Amino acid sequence: MTGKDNFRSKAITEGLERAPNRAMLRAVGFRDGDFGKPIVGVASAHSTITPCNAGLDRLAKRAEQALREAGTMPQTFGTITVSDGISMGTEGMRYSLVSREVIADSIETACGAQRMDGLVAIGGCDKNMPGALIAIARLDIPAVFVYGGTIKPGHFGGRDLTVVSVFEAVGAAGAGRMPESELLEIERRACPGAGSCGGMFTANTMSSAIEALGMSLPGTSTMAAEDQETADAAERAGQVLAAAVRARRTPRQILTRKAFENAIAVVMAIGGSTNAVLHLLAIARAAGVPLVIDDFETIRARVPVLCDLKPSGRYVATDLHRAGGIPQVMSILLANGVLHGDALTIDGRSVAEVLKETPSTPSPSQDVIHPWATPLAPTGHIVILRGNLAPEGAVAKVSGNGSHRITGPARVFDSEEACLAAILAGGVKQGDVVIIRYEGPKGGPGMREMLAPTAALIGAGLGESVGLITDGRFSGGSHGLVVGHVAPEAALGGPLALVREGDSVTIDAGKRRLEINISEQELAVRRTRWQPPPPRYTAGVLAKYARLVSSSSEGAVTDG
Repeated sequence: MTGKDNFRSKAITEGLERAPNRAMLRAVGFRDGDFGKPIVGVASAHSTITPCNAGLDRLAKRAEQALREAGTMPQTFGTITVSDGISMGTEGMRYSLVSREVIADSIETACGAQRMDGLVAIGGCDKNMPGALIAIARLDIPAVFVYGGTIKPGHFGGRDLTVVSVFEAVGAAGAGRMPESELLEIERRACPGAGSCGGMFTANTMSSAIEALGMSLPGTSTMAAEDQETADAAERAGQVLAAAVRARRTPRQILTRKAFENAIAVVMAIGGSTNAVLHLLAIARAAGVPLVIDDFETIRARVPVLCDLKPSGRYVATDLHRAGGIPQVMSILLANGVLHGDALTIDGRSVAEVLKETPSTPSPSQDVIHPWATPLAPTGHIVILRGNLAPEGAVAKVSGNGSHRITGPARVFDSEEACLAAILAGGVKQGDVVIIRYEGPKGGPGMREMLAPTAALIGAGLGESVGLITDGRFSGGSHGLVVGHVAPEAALGGPLALVREGDSVTIDAGKRRLEINISEQELAVRRTRWQPPPPRYTAGVLAKYARLVSSSSEGAVTDG
């Protein structure tokens, strides 16, 4: 048999082998001419569980239509979401960070099993975005992320409201500083429609970071969920992705060390959530990019806070959008030498090319984005602390105008619920340093966000006079003198487990120190007497997560 005959025989054999695959695809709309087209997944986290995701279905349909018109064969599938805002302060919050891993695993599984040629991932709530980016980095097939958009602010008493306004009103009402009737009115008006939480909380922080990474389209990370431009952007994303598939422009060409440095710089400039530390570490790990917690400190030192955004500032994400959005912020950073202009973006252009028409100074007709020369703070607000309470590091958020240092007696709580009850009962006083432990990735499990205690402190007028330290996380809506992600966590015998009621504890953001003011000898004695608590869960997804999850200093990942 000749070589030509061998080739013909192999082609016939492969064609026969693929006949069952084609038969299945015909049942979902494929025709004879479609089998040579790229198959592109459209992963949608649409859900009515949370307003963050309630509008995603229309974006998926627009992206699907654009992909089909661009000559690809789009295949839609779903992934999960949970609502941090609804589960906050409950046992349900333990599932929040877990959902990031479930989202990543489910998208990877669907794309890997069906051998997809590209991916459009669409998400809204906090964990949708890092979950999708982890999967995108693992798969390394051409991909783009589409953000569902931010919620528009509610209004009451002449001020803009977000969901955090409700948490803080609970604290104010509990402290007798607000009538319950006002609390009820704030609750009724805070969330007027679809979209992710409206301040520079975790969802808007991560959408901004993904735009800075180059994995979403310019200007799309601050759009309002209910506005027409958000759906139009989903259509453009489908078109760009089809081009990326044909150009073989893959995520790992975009998700470089320079891209992550750009994302960190933007997070610092916008006053973003501390959760960005956890999520960017995890995405970088999936992309094979060396990134460590101390890199955030290095970049913080050279990037000022430029945006006056809630929770500590005045404005919401829709205000930032009107002021020029993330392209305006990035243009300022690029002009002042703290952004890599040669980093690649999903549409094939460099960052510098994307920003060439954006002015390097913000419009004087707005005060959401400050010029480089007059920032809100001279350096970034996310500080990496170390010391005998955090040998592997901890993450502090130093925002607002309060003190960035406190030494005081420890008030020790082994759960979020116990701490919140004490705050609402008036048991936490000015000058105290609150410790909430056994809430880390393994100990929680799930590393719950401590928004309820921090908001209660703000509402009670104690936000700038009480420190709070935890091995859990903070919502992007938290502000004040707060330190989270303490590692090693208490459940692993980290020093936080050894703190006793009344011990002198110091938070010093200026010196980047987190210390318990007792001797190393005393700490060693306490360590020999410490016994790990029994696991809170012994079966199910939370038990599985606790067995697999890494330290928060490594991104709290579950894949090695």
